[in-house]
Amino acid sequence: MSGTTTLAEYLFVRLRQMGVGAVHGVPGDYNLTLLDYVEPAGLDWVGNANELNAGYAADGYARIKGVGAIITTFGVGELSAINAIAGAYAERAAVVHIVGTPSRVAQDARRLIHHTFNDGEYRRFAQMHAHVTVAQASLRDPQTIPDQIDHVLQQCLIHSRPVYIEVPVDLVSAPIPAARLGSKIGIPRAAPTAHQAAVIAQVVARIQDAKRPIIYVDGESRALGIVPDVQDIVTSTGWPTWTSPFGKGLLDETAPNVHGIYKGSYDDASVQDFINGSDLILCFGPHFGSSNTYNYSSIPKAEVAVIFTDAEIRIGGQIFRDIPVRYSVSQVLKEVDFAKVKPYQTYPDLPRDYSHSFSDVSRDDNITQDKFWRIVSTILQPGDIVLGETGTAGFGCREFQLPPHASLFTPVTWLSIGYMLGAAQGAALAQRELIASSDYYGIQSARTVLFIGDGSFQMTVQELGTIIRKKLDVVLFLINNDGYTIERCIHGLEQAYNDVTAWRYLQAPGFFGAGEDTYTASVRTWGDLQEVLEGDGLKGGGFKMVEVFLSREDAPQGILLDYLKAERARTQNKPT
Repeated sequence: MSGTTTLAEYLFVRLRQMGVGAVHGVPGDYNLTLLDYVEPAGLDWVGNANELNAGYAADGYARIKGVGAIITTFGVGELSAINAIAGAYAERAAVVHIVGTPSRVAQDARRLIHHTFNDGEYRRFAQMHAHVTVAQASLRDPQTIPDQIDHVLQQCLIHSRPVYIEVPVDLVSAPIPAARLGSKIGIPRAAPTAHQAAVIAQVVARIQDAKRPIIYVDGESRALGIVPDVQDIVTSTGWPTWTSPFGKGLLDETAPNVHGIYKGSYDDASVQDFINGSDLILCFGPHFGSSNTYNYSSIPKAEVAVIFTDAEIRIGGQIFRDIPVRYSVSQVLKEVDFAKVKPYQTYPDLPRDYSHSFSDVSRDDNITQDKFWRIVSTILQPGDIVLGETGTAGFGCREFQLPPHASLFTPVTWLSIGYMLGAAQGAALAQRELIASSDYYGIQSARTVLFIGDGSFQMTVQELGTIIRKKLDVVLFLINNDGYTIERCIHGLEQAYNDVTAWRYLQAPGFFGAGEDTYTASVRTWGDLQEVLEGDGLKGGGFKMVEVFLSREDAPQGILLDYLKAERARTQNKPT
């Protein structure tokens, strides 16, 4: 391609080439002319309620389609979004943050204008974003703009992390060279070296010599683009396999050798003993933060682990650098002779019990968290996207056994409450685009299912309006447990600061534009829940909402319930 195009057209063509079909954001006076080019470029302009929600939505969209985009205005808009961008950085979501800025003339003259600190300093916002993005570009010279845009977008793809692009309002329609548009931006292919080959040979030898091996799959595997190869290794070896909370949903959980999340010191004793006795742990895409590793107790032992990170392989604690993970995992899959891999003569007796049914409960009893999550998971279908908000919902969703090709978001590291509602909007939009393009595992119908607590819902409730306006297929389970139960579990069981206002939650859909025929339901007992799950109300597309009443002093089995018991004991023993 030769000739020229405008800056805006160049940028949006690049986004489309990367797979972006929709742009999230909020209009503001320094991005309005830029927004004029969005829909003519074939992109859907979403238009969110605020920039924070837009950032959450772009993050959720990116986790399904690989990359997302958000446009904000300078200063007030971008700082409203920066919390979401930071979360995308922490958890590896490839978000392109485009900021409309004042003209170059205004910036160079240090004019005192609105959306600034009124001191003539224009670089502070970019400096803030430099800490939460992997690459940045301040577009100033039309001749170099294509190089700048392409470099930043490539870094976004390579690292699966946010990037930041400033577009001065006077450059939006500036002519720039179009030649680069003839070739797509991609991730460079690794050039094999003797160093890499020697390290891969070590890994292959360990795999073929292992007598009691296991596999541990963490969530950065998605961002690094290695999930299909990892799934092939899991299938070909037949080795017992666990995931982290971040990695849950990446593998086929219906496979007999996939045992769900490894909970470290909170797991079944037989599981802990088996993993602690392994002589090889293949670990892919590690994300070893405290909340993803059950207070660091699920991290594989270094002396028996082979760990694949983005550009390193760690073997028994020794680090081998400059080995891109897509290359390393594909080479391992290619070079291992699975006929020589030692199988388990008798597959170990390891728990895989995800089941609960209404036969396990009394119809008239109130719903409790110990059985709710496994019972409600029976409505999930292949291809569904499930989100569990930070709180009891995020821990409860860890108990699901997911059907094939379903995805799951649970709290990982950033834990910004309210994130999942915006992310559900972005994920549902990405899901619809993939289904429409026949690029969704052959699935023609799927939903996004959100489980969110009352406190979190109040943080970002405005995004309900976007879900309804865009006619997205979202089922929302509102967990009404009268405030911040997760915080009560940690500290302040009876403190007023963990209370929230009691809203009339099922009136929210109508307030935010849903039709009178929108399905809503309220459940308190197991009988209520059974009628909802087995009835016709949740079938079909569109938005649906179910309010589930649970006790404020109840939590799912595991780490959160242990916290709750400890806090009860502390509160009861507190001097009066």
